[in-house]
Amino acid sequence: MSKVIEGPLRNPAQMLAEQSYDGHSSIHDDAEAEKLGIRAGPIEGPTHFSQFSPFLVDLFGKDWFERGCFSTHFQNIVVEGEEVRVFIEPKTDTYAYCRAEKADGTPVLEASATLGPDNDETLLAARMAKLRPAGNLVILADMKTGMTGPEDELVRMDPDQHMGDLYPFSLNEKLQKITEPMDWYHYANASPWGRAIVPTEMVSVLGNYTGGMVSWPVKRPSIGLFADLEIKMIEGPLFVGETYRLKREVVALSQSRRVENYWVLTSFYDEDGSVLKAQMLLNHGIMKASYPDYPKDLLA
Repeated sequence: MSKVIEGPLRNPAQMLAEQSYDGHSSIHDDAEAEKLGIRAGPIEGPTHFSQFSPFLVDLFGKDWFERGCFSTHFQNIVVEGEEVRVFIEPKTDTYAYCRAEKADGTPVLEASATLGPDNDETLLAARMAKLRPAGNLVILADMKTGMTGPEDELVRMDPDQHMGDLYPFSLNEKLQKITEPMDWYHYANASPWGRAIVPTEMVSVLGNYTGGMVSWPVKRPSIGLFADLEIKMIEGPLFVGETYRLKREVVALSQSRRVENYWVLTSFYDEDGSVLKAQMLLNHGIMKASYPDYPKDLLA
């Protein structure tokens, strides 16, 4: 295939400083981040997805938003003021290896960009295949693989709709700061589908809008962040102003030295639940040090 595609340096914006859940600030708040040894509130990981989108449309055409899958492992946080560049290395007609790094070369994320429905060789599929048994969990002791959400959730994203405590901004506010603007996000007459589409980086916002994951039996107070995220279009794209029905399932539990993890697969259906439109696989990492009652001997 062709040589590695290198994007320009961009300055992603921090838009989650006012995020809150369970009545307290999140890791994206500077003060909360500093308590956990992070120098400032990190920019939300999916923000970086937009830097890839124009290049992936160049590679795959409009099919990218109809049946593309961006499967990501986050490596290092980015804070506002840091510049990020993306790299795309096409391998086949349906697969590209992607990565992002800061201006100084620090890795930000790695990802696979694949075109379905027949390509399941995603980065997160490979990572999940290597997961070891979770062992004894503390914060996630009451979580079980196979758990499903208590009920379906109906969500939509209108242009000026405030997206709630988890995402304290609207789509239009995001589009004013997005790193790579595309007319397809704004204008129905500019889109191949005759409707404005939800940017890839905003699919997780739509998927978490109702706070469905807050209902999982995670011990609190505790603070989490995205460790891995996969956005897969099956019969896409997702449209601005369209109502979708969400169904959730815990598909894996894991842990590392500092983090306990639960992996949730969220499926986006049309409003009546008959057509699967997209899926989001989220590895939600809960920082052990953020839970006041975590056994000190297990934190050592």
